[in-house]
Amino acid sequence: MTTLTHVNHRGEAAMVDISEKGECQREALAYGFIQLQPETLNLIRENLVKKGDVYAVARVAAIQAIKRTWELIPLCHHIPLSAIEVDFDELENGVECSVKVKAFASTGVEMEALNGVQVSLLTIYDMCKAVDKQMVISNVHLVHKSKSQ
Repeated sequence: MTTLTHVNHRGEAAMVDISEKGECQREALAYGFIQLQPETLNLIRENLVKKGDVYAVARVAAIQAIKRTWELIPLCHHIPLSAIEVDFDELENGVECSVKVKAFASTGVEMEALNGVQVSLLTIYDMCKAVDKQMVISNVHLVHKSKSQ
């Protein structure tokens, strides 16, 4: 069994020391889903949600959240990000969000990708809550992470 990396020798929460780790290309991909009523999907598709363009606002919200992950998650490092991609796919019962994050860094970017998915879906929820009282956010998960020299 492996030990927890964010715990020091006294069993206290601690930020991982990455000073000895070499920088390399890091990438992470995360997904999540928000269940929506068909009428809500139509309003989004036709850009009739009163708060504005749902996908545009949710995309910008995800990017902002990704850039601030280190401020929100106490033990995350501040990472110089290289690229962020936020995509939405409409399904018959909702919207799937995918977020890919890249960085040349000493630590991974999976928390940034997961944070981006969560905030994008919360933004969709916020923008549609007046018209859909049955929305459910689910299945937020890391799909892939990698590092390469």
